Amino acid sequence: MGRVVENKELAEIRQSLKTGGKKVVFTNGVFDILHRGHVEYLTKARLLGDVLVVGMNADASVRRLKGPERPVVSQDDRAFVLAALAVVDYVCLFDEDTPYNLIKAVLPDILVKGSDWAINDIVGKDIVEAAGGRVQTIDYVPNRSTTNIIKKITSGRTK
Repeated sequence: MGRVVENKELAEIRQSLKTGGKKVVFTNGVFDILHRGHVEYLTKARLLGDVLVVGMNADASVRRLKGPERPVVSQDDRAFVLAALAVVDYVCLFDEDTPYNLIKAVLPDILVKGSDWAINDIVGKDIVEAAGGRVQTIDYVPNRSTTNIIKKITSGRTK
């Protein structure tokens, strides 16, 4: 089972992993209402290396990005569930709108985002490539999204 760690711990963890010759993969997201698409995406990301670090938007960050009704699930609960997945080694929350500073701390060998992102638009690409790492996208599972789940749940409600 993975661990939820603080940003400051990541540099130490990364150094230990690097000394041990481990290939570190990093991805990030909101991960609100965890679903099959998330799990398949994280599984594919983990297969790219030895250790998977997941940066997760904290609640305030999610509200700024997704609106006042999100997240549906609190940051503590989201982090707990992510860390319980066998494919996730570490979860780290970030309050900023992007994980740029977190990526600097982790300095992953491979930075992963969903295929809806253009490689050149992926935050942290410059950091990872300057350090000799690579950036890669992974296809999403079709018709699986938190937004769709929320729409389905709320479509039956009356105002």
